[in-house]
Amino acid sequence: MSYPHIDPVIFRLGPFAVRWYGMMYLLGFLAAYLIINYLARYRRLDLSSEKVADLLFYCVIGVIAGGRLGYVLFYDPGFYLQHPLQAFAVWQGGMSFHGGLLGVIVAALWWCRRTGIDSLLLGDILVTAATIGLGLGRIGNFINGELWGRVTTLPWGMVFPGAGPLPRHPSQLYEAFFEGIVLFLLLWLLHVRQVAKGVPLFTFLAGYGALRFMLELVREPDAHIGLFWSSVSMGQMLSLPMVMVGLAGILYCRRRGLGR
Repeated sequence: MSYPHIDPVIFRLGPFAVRWYGMMYLLGFLAAYLIINYLARYRRLDLSSEKVADLLFYCVIGVIAGGRLGYVLFYDPGFYLQHPLQAFAVWQGGMSFHGGLLGVIVAALWWCRRTGIDSLLLGDILVTAATIGLGLGRIGNFINGELWGRVTTLPWGMVFPGAGPLPRHPSQLYEAFFEGIVLFLLLWLLHVRQVAKGVPLFTFLAGYGALRFMLELVREPDAHIGLFWSSVSMGQMLSLPMVMVGLAGILYCRRRGLGR
């Protein structure tokens, strides 16, 4: 299949450029705002629209700070030890999902402590809303022609610009489908079934970790890191703890029979 070569810039206004990747972030947070408002009413959580907007502000800070710090620590610590000021150059790219997740967790826990909101129930709602943004973000990666997959002979392999002449897995689209659509539908079903609180949150951790681990098998590892022990990527190493914490959390919530 031919790579569509979509211009990553939607339009320009003088020196200002609106890019598809940034637009995906904006759409993701807009979707999160709507979903959080809806699920808060559905799960009878006392969250006004003003509180949701306030919560998202802290989550945005958590995503950016955690995502950047995670990339610095997990993916290129040697470079940033030599060039520490470059750690603040977020406009040059370099964000880690796992770092962003930790940043959001810290921000959400702090916000819950300040407002007295049930952190487990809020976590159930937040992770459900986050899946839309995850899927949109991967579509943004696809439009940018980055984070491509490994070489493949499958008929839907694509030749990405800058990735050599051989067709590769469009792994960004795989991730958009499984980590975005499939995971969202699974979590939404858990809300409909009104499972014990905490179960959707830990299902997200286990589900995303397992899906990311498997999809890393067809995703090209970072060139400056490669594979550990010639077989395991950094993404897989960071995803395994998510699976273990998620499974342990699901068992805990189910056995304790936490309120719905």
